[in-house]
Amino acid sequence: MNAGAPAAGFALVDVNNFYVSCERVFDPKLRDRPVVVLSNNDGCAVARSNEAKALGVQMAAPWFLMQDLARKHDIVALSSNYTLYADMSNRVTEVLRQYSPRLEVYSIDESFLCLDGLAGQWPRMADMGQAVRRQVLAWVGVPVCVGIGPTKTLAKLANHIAKKQQQFDGVCDLASMAPAAADDLFGAIEVGEVWGVGRRISDQLARLRIRTVADLRAAPEKSIRQHFGVVMERTCAELRGVSCIALEDAAPPRKQIVSSRSYGERADSLREIEESVSTYAARAVEKLRAQGSTCGAVHVFVETDRFKVDEPQYNAGRTIPLPEPTDDLRVIVKAALWGLRRIFRSGILYKKAGVMLMELGEGTARQGMLFGSGVSRTASAPLMDALDGINKRFGRDTLRLASAAGPHRWAARFERVTPHYTTDWDALPRAK
Repeated sequence: MNAGAPAAGFALVDVNNFYVSCERVFDPKLRDRPVVVLSNNDGCAVARSNEAKALGVQMAAPWFLMQDLARKHDIVALSSNYTLYADMSNRVTEVLRQYSPRLEVYSIDESFLCLDGLAGQWPRMADMGQAVRRQVLAWVGVPVCVGIGPTKTLAKLANHIAKKQQQFDGVCDLASMAPAAADDLFGAIEVGEVWGVGRRISDQLARLRIRTVADLRAAPEKSIRQHFGVVMERTCAELRGVSCIALEDAAPPRKQIVSSRSYGERADSLREIEESVSTYAARAVEKLRAQGSTCGAVHVFVETDRFKVDEPQYNAGRTIPLPEPTDDLRVIVKAALWGLRRIFRSGILYKKAGVMLMELGEGTARQGMLFGSGVSRTASAPLMDALDGINKRFGRDTLRLASAAGPHRWAARFERVTPHYTTDWDALPRAK
């Protein structure tokens, strides 16, 4: 961003309208049409095509409030197909690894690439960005935009510019841009577009007459730190081209794991809620073992529907300390169900339940207890490995605890879901 500046350090690759783009790969009829992808129970819009955005469809807008608009403009609404989206995300990541050996998967549709040492391989780093766009589109079928900058914050901002301003053709390289041109761009972008600056901080910055990215870059570091702390000071440094946020080659282990989902049909019986809690616990423990951790406490909670103001409202939770850290599903479910029975009240319609695994630690660091859970670690590890292996090979919930078995009337609704396509042989598209 200035004469003699070092080579760009990072690129952020972001899939455009990711959920919608995945659906369009397998149904070309959706192209150029307004499309929204809905949240669990087909409730709210969590992804919108550009055509839907142009019609005024807002993020998180309830679907039932869009019925008139949908009929008038023939908006297509689809349920979230998480299995398909996760697989498509992995395919995009595999393409990106061909361009840089160091990559951080930031979210399901975004990845940071470390560009150190790659500048000599391309006439311009923007050429690499265009190559990435072409290959992801050809190999996976989804469109991406690429932002390039000397810091992760600037790469994220460059990606925003690449998406919003057509003259960049999907790739914005702030690292090689003339300082005057960069200043013009930053002066026209609201400060809320900066990575890590939310609405509350934007309002506070506005009171200090800091309204654009250029204003934030020029703000005195001492004043920013005094008002907002060291994190915002670091953001300002990143906007000036000083790299303060390192690439995370491997995602850090989670400190808590939550598994929860709103019910598709409200439940009032203890048995049904036990089914859901056991199922959610199994999902959480899958993630726990995948990161090689154990948990020392389990929190279980239930909620009613807060929108049903004419009905009794009840929200409760209970934390159950475990005798010793464990990753054994049987122990964790037993604790969760024990807590559930103590917070459950009859005669109430429940809308949601969930499980949180707490006090996570490394799986190899287990301190023995004189009075433990009664489950032998020697017997537990091979059993849990077999459980994971069978479910991975034959499909989730092929093998599960009896407490999770049942009709699952409470399960979230996905009435508009498309086939999984890439992970199910029976769902492969057929040419006619």
